[in-house]
Amino acid sequence: MVANLSQGGCKQLHSAGPDDVDIFEATYTLQVLSVKSVANNTTTGQDRFRIIVSDGINFVQAMLATQLNSLVAEESIKKHTILSITKMTCNFVQDKRLLIILSLHVVEQSDVKVGDPQPLDAPKAAAASSTTPTASTSLRPAQSSAAQSKPAPQRAAPSAAATNQAQAHGSIYPIEGLSPYQNNWTIKARVTQKSDLKTYSNQRGEGNLFNVTLMDDTGEIRATAFNAVALELYDKLVEGKVYYISKARVNFAKKQFSHLSNEYELGFEKSTMIEECLDLTNAPTIKYNFVPLDQLETIAKDATCDVIAIVKEATETNEIYSKASSRNITKRELTLVDQSQFQVRMTLWGKQAENFSSKDQVIAFRNVKVGDFGGRSLSFFSSSSMSINPSTDEAFELRGWYDSAGKEQEFKAYASSGGGGAGGGGPAFKREEIKSIMDIKAEGSSTSGDKAQYFSARATLLFVKHENMWYPACKGENCNKKVAEAGGEWSCESCQKKWPSPEYRYIMSLACADHSEQAWLQGFNDVGEVIFDHRTATDLHQMKEDEGENKFQAFVQEHSCETYNFTLRAKLDEYNGQSRVRYGISKIMPIDYKEEMKYMRDQLLGDWGQTAV
Repeated sequence: MVANLSQGGCKQLHSAGPDDVDIFEATYTLQVLSVKSVANNTTTGQDRFRIIVSDGINFVQAMLATQLNSLVAEESIKKHTILSITKMTCNFVQDKRLLIILSLHVVEQSDVKVGDPQPLDAPKAAAASSTTPTASTSLRPAQSSAAQSKPAPQRAAPSAAATNQAQAHGSIYPIEGLSPYQNNWTIKARVTQKSDLKTYSNQRGEGNLFNVTLMDDTGEIRATAFNAVALELYDKLVEGKVYYISKARVNFAKKQFSHLSNEYELGFEKSTMIEECLDLTNAPTIKYNFVPLDQLETIAKDATCDVIAIVKEATETNEIYSKASSRNITKRELTLVDQSQFQVRMTLWGKQAENFSSKDQVIAFRNVKVGDFGGRSLSFFSSSSMSINPSTDEAFELRGWYDSAGKEQEFKAYASSGGGGAGGGGPAFKREEIKSIMDIKAEGSSTSGDKAQYFSARATLLFVKHENMWYPACKGENCNKKVAEAGGEWSCESCQKKWPSPEYRYIMSLACADHSEQAWLQGFNDVGEVIFDHRTATDLHQMKEDEGENKFQAFVQEHSCETYNFTLRAKLDEYNGQSRVRYGISKIMPIDYKEEMKYMRDQLLGDWGQTAV
């Protein structure tokens, strides 16, 4: 049963003036509509969480005090949680009231949203009575009289046209508050990414489409326009600019086309209103979560991340032929470096590759895809964006480091260990950290939650489970989803394409052992191609069809009894209501005897070999 909310509570919290109280204590029962991590507090290094809370009638934004962060980490506070808030304070940032929750307790967890809450018009704070706090002071209950007497920073007043525009649009909805059940809303959002105008073809004919990523202070959402609407709006939306947007359709997100966490997306229609924002005083700014280049191994393969780096080198463009699209695609490779003294390859495609000319510049890359070719690599794809020489502290620091010392440094490069590895993400194989299967099982048994443990191992392949060793996959570029046969064609529900035949991909279950114990290991397409000498699952499927089951099984058996180096991933899984630890293959590498001998030689000549027995 959902607890009764304090109706009118959001309005009361939002109506108090800045001089009424610094810390006020009262009990309000409110529901959480969203929880969002924001940029780290640079003073304390702690995460901050912005939440939207509702009383069933209205909703407002608030920040959690950092001492409440553990409630988010342990998921006591999440979407639809009912809270009893007992102590709060407030700050005014850029003439906006920001509530800060200091004390609360969780009433209950709910799966539904209470009521149909609407946003409140935020009362403007008097400029003379407030200053803009920094992250390190935002939780202080009171300021000294000297600090309060300081005049507020002077800002250029918005033009009359900008003021009239803001008044005309009235209440602004946060992106996190959008849902298909609301019609009358306006968002104020920055375009952080805009795709090319693309053509498509299906059973209903040909058309055009493009998509944009929109961002405000509460989150991001993807928006797509088709056909005549796409042609009308494409030149109107400019990457980096801020717009008022209304009368778009809110749909459930198609996750196969977007990496964003938002469960909804926008569809632009003929009635959609888009107007460039004239007053950028309170405009949302692009937020990054930069990953140093030496930490890319902690990011899973095919995940996205943000990096900021110097472009040390850039190749000339070249063209490669794409079987999936049956056309040539332009490609350019960049070498990125940063203060971690690592370098990594970034691949640009299409127009981004053709138009790039920013060697030796600082570039902030957003939402780039992490690959594991050659250890670790990055790829710029449709929803990625870049900002050249951004005005951020990270960019200025990186520029100073590179000009003063970085140009002359040697950089470490990612590389596959052991020669010719294959598989998913995870750390590189490390010979000095090889563990026995018995030890891996003992340590892996302590795995909990969604967190995986990684191990380096060496084991011999004893048996390949040859039943259901592959699945029919879509031939679409970067799709690989399972397809179903119907009427002589193979259809993909994910990308809505049809093919005369599928591409088969491996799903491997392997019995492997070392001197201590045996384990069943799970692997995917790259693992199968390593084991079967680069023969694809399509090749083996055809062999089985043409030469029969016996010949196929004999071929599989011939490729057992080989020893490999592995990077293994231990992760807790649930099957038939029971929890168990599954061991997946992140990397598999045939034994490179030259590398093994070199490692043994180094051990003998090092401290270990020279220590007297």
